[in-house]
Amino acid sequence: MNAVSELRVMAYTADGLLDANPAYVEALRLLGADGRGEVLVAADEDRLLGTIMFDPWSPESEIARNADEAELRAFAVSPGARGRGVGRDLVNALVDRAREEGIARLLLSTLPEMVAAQYVYRARGFQRVPERDWSPMPGVDLLAYELVIKD
Repeated sequence: MNAVSELRVMAYTADGLLDANPAYVEALRLLGADGRGEVLVAADEDRLLGTIMFDPWSPESEIARNADEAELRAFAVSPGARGRGVGRDLVNALVDRAREEGIARLLLSTLPEMVAAQYVYRARGFQRVPERDWSPMPGVDLLAYELVIKD
């Protein structure tokens, strides 16, 4: 889990995504370490290229509201691996995982400046759901997206 944690922090730092909330580093490092959720990784031999977390609904969920929803969390691709389809493959693997679990809706929160990630989400069919936008703290506004897997 340590390599995954470090990749997340490196990717988010490289994009300046921790500037508004430096304290998020600890939460980013710990996501999935408590056994909640499932961390997926992409690797090339012994090099970690990216990671994403499948987080089924729980009372601690950020935007998932019930048991047929899950969240996509902690999506990160190493800066050196970007543009090679790693992000697309991770998102597709997570959608497949959600489908296996019978999830009806997959949700995620993203910062407005996470443009590359939003491109991957939209290309996979995720759509904005502004009614689930939220702010974990002043100055940090998160956009919500969802993918309806089954009605």
